[in-house]
Amino acid sequence: MKGLPDAELIQSTLQGDTRAFDELVQRYQDRLVHSLAILLGSRDDALDVAQQAFVQAWRKLNLFRGESGFYSWLYRIARNTAVSRLRTNTLNAGSLEQLQQNSEFEPGDKNLQSLPGHSLEQAELAHQVQIALRKVPEEFRQPLVLKELDGFSYEQISEILEIPLGTVRSRIFRGRQELLSHLQRTFQVEK
Repeated sequence: MKGLPDAELIQSTLQGDTRAFDELVQRYQDRLVHSLAILLGSRDDALDVAQQAFVQAWRKLNLFRGESGFYSWLYRIARNTAVSRLRTNTLNAGSLEQLQQNSEFEPGDKNLQSLPGHSLEQAELAHQVQIALRKVPEEFRQPLVLKELDGFSYEQISEILEIPLGTVRSRIFRGRQELLSHLQRTFQVEK
């Protein structure tokens, strides 16, 4: 089943092959949990919401029209679940310690890791970026994460968040400005 297109896996699932849906879960669970952890501030909460999203996707798979990619559809379900939970305050916002533990940023150049202290510096930088990102208002943070961390196009983000393309562009621009501002304040204080 590995390597089959999503559309074939969806069709097989609809015909009763549960292994096909298992493959979709395997294919997208890490990516979904990572995105949700940034949104929610907690990996545990992200795992819980991701599980709920996959259950909802399983139940509503017959409603998937294929107009967007499966992951875009799944992410929309997960995002709506997460936002609902955040609004009802059933999730905690996450402590700084949780953000540090949940940080999954890795340096791009693996050869730099051999330098003394580099890993510690990278972990601290990732921690500061996570903290700054959590300070960006949700309406700007969501499109920014989808673009910069998940690699979605502006059009895909528009579809996922169900907002106009121009709004996506302006929110990503504003999110970048907010993040940069928070990071500049953080690093000015430390110097």
